[in-house]
Amino acid sequence: MNIVKLVLLGALGLFTGSHLFAQHVGIEMVTDVPADTSKKAPVEIAPIKTAASFTDLYKKNPDSVYAEYLHLLIGEKQYKTAEKVVEAQKARTNQDPFLHIDLGDVYAWEKKYDKAKQQYDSLLQIMTGDDGLTQRIAKAFMESGNDDYAVRTFEKGVSMTNAMYYYCMPLARLYDKCGRLDKAIEMVLIGVQSQGGNIETVKAQLLEMLGNDPDKLRQMQRGVVKKINDDPNNVYYAELLTWIYTQKNDWDGALVQIEAVDERNKENGRRLMSLAGLAMNAKQFDAAGKAFDDVIAQGKDLPHYLEARAGKLSAAFEVIKNDSVIRATAVNDLIKLYDSFLIEYPNRYTTQTVSDYAMLEAQYAGNAAKAIEILQRSLIEPGIRQNMVGAFKLQMGDYYVLTGQLWDASLTYSQVDKEFKQDVLGEDARFRNAKLAYYRGDFVWAQRQLSILKASTSELIANDALYLSVQITENVEDSNYVPLERFAYAGLLLFQNKDKEAEALLDSINIAFPKHPLNDDIIMARAELALKHHDYNKALAHLKTIYEKYGQDVLGDDAVFKIAEVYQNNLHQSDQAKHYYEQLIIDYPGSTYIQTARQRLAELNAAVLP
Repeated sequence: MNIVKLVLLGALGLFTGSHLFAQHVGIEMVTDVPADTSKKAPVEIAPIKTAASFTDLYKKNPDSVYAEYLHLLIGEKQYKTAEKVVEAQKARTNQDPFLHIDLGDVYAWEKKYDKAKQQYDSLLQIMTGDDGLTQRIAKAFMESGNDDYAVRTFEKGVSMTNAMYYYCMPLARLYDKCGRLDKAIEMVLIGVQSQGGNIETVKAQLLEMLGNDPDKLRQMQRGVVKKINDDPNNVYYAELLTWIYTQKNDWDGALVQIEAVDERNKENGRRLMSLAGLAMNAKQFDAAGKAFDDVIAQGKDLPHYLEARAGKLSAAFEVIKNDSVIRATAVNDLIKLYDSFLIEYPNRYTTQTVSDYAMLEAQYAGNAAKAIEILQRSLIEPGIRQNMVGAFKLQMGDYYVLTGQLWDASLTYSQVDKEFKQDVLGEDARFRNAKLAYYRGDFVWAQRQLSILKASTSELIANDALYLSVQITENVEDSNYVPLERFAYAGLLLFQNKDKEAEALLDSINIAFPKHPLNDDIIMARAELALKHHDYNKALAHLKTIYEKYGQDVLGDDAVFKIAEVYQNNLHQSDQAKHYYEQLIIDYPGSTYIQTARQRLAELNAAVLP
């Protein structure tokens, strides 16, 4: 039961049971009371108020306190008086039929189950087939905890109108709540027909019903397969089955289903491209590559061919980026594929494919000069969109930094700043220029830029600017800039992949200034270097040192968040990841990572077991 609801009910001295009470106080009723009238029992919450204290008030103004007075009487087991109070309310309200539920609840508390059933049944008798009335009655039963009667209400609505599709989704929720999963699944599958245009609604309901229970997933899968056998041309059933396979992490099974649907309905790879996109988002790059291959195999003349070719390259690049070891052979082979693709389709020089190709050359093949050439070729292509010009120039500026051409890098960033003054691209360029000044030890100029960027429209840029500004402010002791200058230059070396030189410079700071405030920053730099080289245990050791020794400083929440990410994404230890996301939420409630941590925690808790 929801704790907030429990506390509220306890404070009011109330019990579940009345739809009128819910309307009176404006809250959602707790529905944890057993729906079966033969099993009803009062909720054990000691009332703060007594029925006697309400008697006089009730006599003066019965409508204002009816609901609360009734529940207090039930709580004190004054059932006869409670019956009279409901009957009196019926007389005052011109025999409001919904009060049959209140009277039925009183009889249920009294264990007069036949009489309770008569009251509930009498409400069903007023149904006319009108949808509004059906919905109101079902809602009233649900609010009173009578889910079985809510089911009967919808079932009778179906029988009176022959509109199964209209009620199948609320019925599915109720069947699931009552533990009747087979009926719930049956209703969902019927609902696929009516919700075909909005299949995502069906998936969302299934996620709510199935959770992370593999047995429920298998039961759902059997139901969908049966429907497909009965109606093989129904694309919605096939899409639903594909989705179930992805929830089970069975991407090969999903691909088989989509291949069949694509071929049967002559979709020319449309649904295969959708599956490839899902696989890419789920970091299932091999599965994405197979889906792209299927589209490519259909031929050059079909509409998704070029997109699939580009997607195949992107999937292969993601494999390299996520590999713990950079494999020169794989990098060189992929470079050849990018090169031949762009020779065959030069118009793709204006797309994201070129950005990836340049990154592959600069950061994985160690050839930043070639990456700059690729991007320069893109910038002279006719028809290139302005936002791509800005993005390519920012990337090119970074590669100038890699090659030590700091003046060219600053000039390139300044061009983007000028050309996109009111755009986030311009703010990004300004931040990169500020960081370049920081690398060079020009802290005064960097601070002037950072003070403006702290108000950036981009939360990421604003946070980065704030962090760098604080780092400059807090790490200068008695106008001694030497430690910070060394640390900033070590940052430049790390950016340029001169890792050994950077480590030596960091060591020199520790030796010359053993108690300097930069110590936690140096440990964080060592952690990021370990992550870069996929030494996750070493990275965790550094990050945990920051949390344990410097947890109250500015890097405390960064360290905890990175620990959780390493456990989740690199070591695949979900329990540890959840522990540190929870620790972040508890220890750092004002952290900028809070929202992301909550989302990741929810994803881990809802993760479906294979």
